[in-house]
Amino acid sequence: MKFLIIIPAHNEEDNLPFTLDSLQKQSCKDFKIVVVNDGSTDKTQEVIKKYTDQDSRFKTINLQKSLHQPGSKVVAAFKNGLQTQDLNQFDIICKFDSDIILSENYLQIVADSFVKNPDYGLVGGLLYVEKNGEWVYEGNSNKHHVRGPMKAYRKECFLQMGGLRETLGWDNIDAILLKNLGWKEVVLPDLHVKLIKVKGADYTIKPADYYGRYFYFLGLNRFLTYVAAAKEAAKIKSPSFLFQIISSYEKCKSQNLELKISKDEQIVINQQRWNQFKKKWFKI
Repeated sequence: MKFLIIIPAHNEEDNLPFTLDSLQKQSCKDFKIVVVNDGSTDKTQEVIKKYTDQDSRFKTINLQKSLHQPGSKVVAAFKNGLQTQDLNQFDIICKFDSDIILSENYLQIVADSFVKNPDYGLVGGLLYVEKNGEWVYEGNSNKHHVRGPMKAYRKECFLQMGGLRETLGWDNIDAILLKNLGWKEVVLPDLHVKLIKVKGADYTIKPADYYGRYFYFLGLNRFLTYVAAAKEAAKIKSPSFLFQIISSYEKCKSQNLELKISKDEQIVINQQRWNQFKKKWFKI
């Protein structure tokens, strides 16, 4: 199976070499990589050039500088890279971050999983971060969700769900939509991915505003949003955080901000969230 790997990169001169080196060392050699230089102002472009000059599997495009908005910016860069390629030539479409390190057999294990399991639509490993000189599990509560830095989609699944949505929450929307289409999202727990920096560290958006906007752009109705907001507030034992999230959500709603999902997809997302809520709290 042939991979198309799109890597958005903005000011990643320190981290990107680790990612590209780990890809160059893969036991599976059948891939093409497009690094999207998303308006970098450091030496990211020079880093990329070292690989494109010596390895024909590495390509790049350069974009103009844009505002850093969680979700939409990275997907926009991804789409720009995707448009430069003929998808008919590939079997697996990957969106990787520019600050991860993959084990040498990562791509081969992913490819084997797709070959052996025709219902697998999205596959990935688990994220690990460095703490006190050791690589430890990042700690996300959902070990069954493939995280944004290391998405690998079967091409047919990717096309059926309409690709990635240029919005906050895209990396949860994809999982919901592909499941509704009958595909499986699978995390391979023995497949470890090293994450060099903490995600979200360079976001300018405040946490409460982030959650409010996230729930809105995910298409959640008021009831499910308020439940999710209460859950986040309970984690930090802050009633005010609950009201700040709700305020952010209601502000988006009053402004009628554009959603990147259809009405039918909103119904699917809310139904799946409602089913999860019932299963957890009412055991039904």
